[in-house]
Amino acid sequence: MFLRLLFVLLIALNIAVGAWLLLGQDDVHGRAATDAGVPELHLLSERPPAPSSAPAPATPATSMAAATPTSPASSAAPVAQAPVPVPALPSPPSRPNTYTCMALGPFATQTDMRNARAALSSQAARMRQRQEQTTQTTGWWVYLPGGGTRDKALELGRRLAAANVGEYFIVSSGDQSNTISLGLFKDPANARRRREQVVAAGFPAQMSERTESVAEYWLDVVIADNGHADWRNRVRGVGSHSTGCF
Repeated sequence: MFLRLLFVLLIALNIAVGAWLLLGQDDVHGRAATDAGVPELHLLSERPPAPSSAPAPATPATSMAAATPTSPASSAAPVAQAPVPVPALPSPPSRPNTYTCMALGPFATQTDMRNARAALSSQAARMRQRQEQTTQTTGWWVYLPGGGTRDKALELGRRLAAANVGEYFIVSSGDQSNTISLGLFKDPANARRRREQVVAAGFPAQMSERTESVAEYWLDVVIADNGHADWRNRVRGVGSHSTGCF
């Protein structure tokens, strides 16, 4: 019984010594003596000696170099300056082409119109030709209305001859049959004088304009560069007026 108790005490003693060896010695197991984040204290005697701050003796060459002043240009290496970019000048805005649209004519024949088109081929941006029908005055007619029948027209003619009104004839066909024609005039002034002469002789003469439908030829052109083309020096004898562009 005593031996068994002694054996248990030895075991407990061994356990206590082992625990003290493992947990009680901080330096053996690398434990820090201070808390984390707190700087460690050192004695003055533990600090390493400070290095000597006495300047080293200068050699004559070094002293002379130190005594010689250096200019800023020689002490500093030249720095290459980057070229300053020059802003590009804005190019002038291009002027849009402007166009003048005109109708040239009327031309008397298609040949005249084609010649004008060939003369303007180097100046016109676009061209087109067209034909129109128009009413043209052919003259002025002085006449006496007939009596409706051939016999009445002949009787009126004998009365004109008796009054010394000559140069007349009786229309025998068409819409104006049995009418007494007193003359066809290009100039309206001459037609008025003839009418007044017959009226003075006692006959109710009348005057009317004679027209006919004729063809006209036109050339429509579109000229660029603000219409400064000298088309008048190339095409003569015709007029012009503005027209819609095409």
